[in-house]
Amino acid sequence: MTLDATFWVTISFFIFLAILVYFKIPQKVKDTLEGNILNIKNQISEAEKLKDDAKNMLIEQEKKISNSKDEVKLMINKASEEAEKNVIRVNEEFHNLMETRKKNADERIRQLKSQAQKDIKNASVKIAIESVEKLIKNSLDKSKLDKIYSSSIEETKLALKKKSS
Repeated sequence: MTLDATFWVTISFFIFLAILVYFKIPQKVKDTLEGNILNIKNQISEAEKLKDDAKNMLIEQEKKISNSKDEVKLMINKASEEAEKNVIRVNEEFHNLMETRKKNADERIRQLKSQAQKDIKNASVKIAIESVEKLIKNSLDKSKLDKIYSSSIEETKLALKKKSS
């Protein structure tokens, strides 16, 4: 029987396998792979925990955002109500001020009108008195009396026009 190279390769392969089994290399490879698998499983479970924590944080933040939006709406509504109240209050104050000014102006107009009437009456009385004095000083004949009367009326008209202007 001739021993060729294939036979020796086969023998050396079985010797190699025997050495591997003797030094427990397959067990070590198996332990290493199981360790890696366990490590990967731990990382996956840790990642899932982190994912759950992130979801919880997201839910909390969304709740906070929702609450903040509600608070902002309330603040806006309060500000709008206060602005409306301020507008109404300012409008009422303005109308009250204008009403007061109008009353004051009306009162001033009445006072000026009353004063003008008094001035006209005083001027009329003064002119009448002056006319009577002139009549008395001058002769009492009828032609002179008519002239004085006419001139007095003219003077009264002129004085009234001056006062009304």
